[in-house]
Amino acid sequence: MTAADGRDRFAALAASALDVTAVRFVDGPRADALRKIGVTTVDGLLRHYPFRYLDLSATESLARVRVDADATVVGTVHEVRVKKPRPRLTITEVALTDGTGTLLGVWFNQPYVQQRFMVGERVAFAGRVQLDYGMKQIRNPFVEKLADDSGPEGLARILPVHRATESLSTNWIRRLVTEALDAYGDVPDPLPASVRRARGLLPLAAALRAIHFPASSDDLAAARRRLAYEELLDVRLGMLVRRHEMVDELDGTAHVTDGPAVAALRAVLPFRLTGDQEDAVRGILADMARPRPMNRMLLGDVGSGKTIVAGFALAAAADTGSQAAMMAPTEVLATQYALKLAPLLEAAGVRTALLTGSTKAAERRAVLEAIAVGDVQAVFGTHALLEECVAFRDLTLAIVDEQHRFGVSQRLGLRAKGRAADLLVMTATPIPRSLALTLYGDLDSSVVRERPQGRSPGEHITTRVVPSSGREDAYEAVRAAVRDGHQAYVVCAMVDESDVTEAKAAVREAERLKERVFPRLRVGLLTGRMKAADKAAVMESFRAGTIDVLVATTVIEVGIDVPNATVMIVEDAERFGLSQLHQLRGRIGRGEEPGTFLLFADARTDEGRKRMQAIATLTDGFELAEADLELRGEGQMLGERQSGMPE
Repeated sequence: MTAADGRDRFAALAASALDVTAVRFVDGPRADALRKIGVTTVDGLLRHYPFRYLDLSATESLARVRVDADATVVGTVHEVRVKKPRPRLTITEVALTDGTGTLLGVWFNQPYVQQRFMVGERVAFAGRVQLDYGMKQIRNPFVEKLADDSGPEGLARILPVHRATESLSTNWIRRLVTEALDAYGDVPDPLPASVRRARGLLPLAAALRAIHFPASSDDLAAARRRLAYEELLDVRLGMLVRRHEMVDELDGTAHVTDGPAVAALRAVLPFRLTGDQEDAVRGILADMARPRPMNRMLLGDVGSGKTIVAGFALAAAADTGSQAAMMAPTEVLATQYALKLAPLLEAAGVRTALLTGSTKAAERRAVLEAIAVGDVQAVFGTHALLEECVAFRDLTLAIVDEQHRFGVSQRLGLRAKGRAADLLVMTATPIPRSLALTLYGDLDSSVVRERPQGRSPGEHITTRVVPSSGREDAYEAVRAAVRDGHQAYVVCAMVDESDVTEAKAAVREAERLKERVFPRLRVGLLTGRMKAADKAAVMESFRAGTIDVLVATTVIEVGIDVPNATVMIVEDAERFGLSQLHQLRGRIGRGEEPGTFLLFADARTDEGRKRMQAIATLTDGFELAEADLELRGEGQMLGERQSGMPE
């Protein structure tokens, strides 16, 4: 690079860091409006990517547009009317025509919408097409007026839609982005040309222009690929830096990993570890033996036996003369870990305790005292472990289960209660490798896919999608299971009905099943809103066999282990992600008897039908995770949109 190139590069960098008011037409009020959506600099405006696009080259005629599908339609406003069918309800309808048919844009309780439209103007509507009383309609459509514009956006067949504010419309933001690209769009590229050539990536300046105003779908895909590569590279480099900083700054504990507790635990196990479990134990213990703090993720499929792997780490901490804590997201799960691991650890000479929010006052005081003086070596608990009154004598290992349910501060908060404690995070939610690198790039990983002998959820579980006509047959499968001495779950998506379109409420479903469907069976209820003591009592009754059918929300999704449960019905299954359904499926067939997984689903979309087909045909959690990624994309699998990246 020549000196002149360097000066140009520096000037471009400095320009992109300018206040957004440097862009033409960005005056004080518009700058204030942009700041409300996080745009304060020229670079921020250039990186304010569209959140969706209207492909005007792929619009369908109103006569041919499909019902129950997302679509973009273009037409002329034929009529605007406001109806008031009853008090406190107004319906605004805008009739769009294109010579082949008519479609309504419909808004509820938004009478002011009528002021946005004039009869005779051309507009585009985008949204889900529905059929109501024989008329096609889109409720609350995205609206784009198609008046002739100047600039590249006016000629675009793919129209960008940027997030706007009340005082700054999408059209205005589109215009300001055009100004920013024209004046400051020749930005320096942080990626060397050799890397771009090797990866087939656009230069940054070209990618920015194409992401805002793509000439074609291929143009848009190339821009997305380039910008996604840059964002993922930034994340990965940041994680590597953080990882090196942690290793360089902290002196941890070199644990004893071949001591008597570890050996005794292996001796008291009533089963042999699988190859994957052995590999995971070796990797974890090797990390713990080093003086540098461990940062490892234990990733496993449903029923693969991650819990006992964590048990060996707890035993190693005890052999070292220090303490370990295992934190779960719910009291039900924390209690189950204590019930499952504590007897084995106690038999191996490890002293254990359970601490949750519902631990009785006297017992709580005793547990806190035992933790403080070191009489307890392994503590199971919930976020109650993070309370200030919990003081460990010498915490050297923190295990966080289903760690994605905790915030970063909570995960690090448990670790901070020790002296550079080793950290093991666990998840029973298989995720694709690409997402694992993005989310957990600062962690080493151990993967457990192989299931213990005699436990093969999915492979000896029959999964069926049940149509409405098959509902009674599904209920008969529950009755038959109970007659054979087994138990069943019925899973609903929420606790109470806030909207008529939402999933059936677990509370009302339990009442219906008890009164109408299973009057001779013992029906119980478990929801996330119940008091901890009540939840524990219900789970204990279900484990003891005094409840035949447990109606529950997804509080049972992770970790619940009742081998006698062989049937599960999932209401409104199309509302769940594939990984969530796979987790639920893993709650049955955990004993010697095969299981039956029945999905009540009304999948009206292509994606919904594909999800139901995938869960019915795939039994491996990692394969399902890849299918979920392909169907839903990274943002939805992470639970939120990727920062800055368009849909």
